Amino acid sequence: MAVSAIGLGATGLIELLLAVLTGSVGLLGDAIHNLSDVSTSAVVFAGFRLSRRPATERYPYGLERAEDLAGIGIAAVIWASAAFAGYESIRKLIAHGPTTHVSAGIAGAIIGILGNLVVARYKLMVGRRINSATLVADARHSWLDALSSAGALAGLIAVAAGRPWGDPVAGLAITVVICHVGYEVTAHVARRLADGVDPSIITAAEAAAGSVPGVLQA
Repeated sequence: MAVSAIGLGATGLIELLLAVLTGSVGLLGDAIHNLSDVSTSAVVFAGFRLSRRPATERYPYGLERAEDLAGIGIAAVIWASAAFAGYESIRKLIAHGPTTHVSAGIAGAIIGILGNLVVARYKLMVGRRINSATLVADARHSWLDALSSAGALAGLIAVAAGRPWGDPVAGLAITVVICHVGYEVTAHVARRLADGVDPSIITAAEAAAGSVPGVLQA
């Protein structure tokens, strides 16, 4: 997890620097997306470590809710990122803001695509080796992040072809992607805070209990 976070962080920082240089909001949105993924991973890790601490007199139930608090922070970061990326994209679209050093921006988008593909491949390999469904699912998420970078690339190619609106439109498309991720994270956190469980777990528990002699009802 640390290796993939470092790789994704380096990719996001390169994109961010090139976004500042070029004025590309598409590249900016993709950089924010990648860096928010890194920050969320760090927050999840910190929350997980806290939740593993033993119970104390002040916290007799332990700190298991720390992971849920981390989830709230993650959702806030993602929605703030979406708001910023969307605002900058709309502002540039209305003001017809320029995009400079387009070649450098295209190179940055390609770096974003390659960085996400490498991270996705690494997560997939490790996930399969340790038989982790969560890591394999996270690898698929990184594949989608590569598509986000491809959207930034498409916008910059449109600018190079004489379509200046291509970059802010790409920025808005990436904002939609960030909002989708924000919705999924928020829904997951809300279910945890409401103590929601997978209904199949209850069904499986009832079936297992019913097969035990002497158990009338679960």
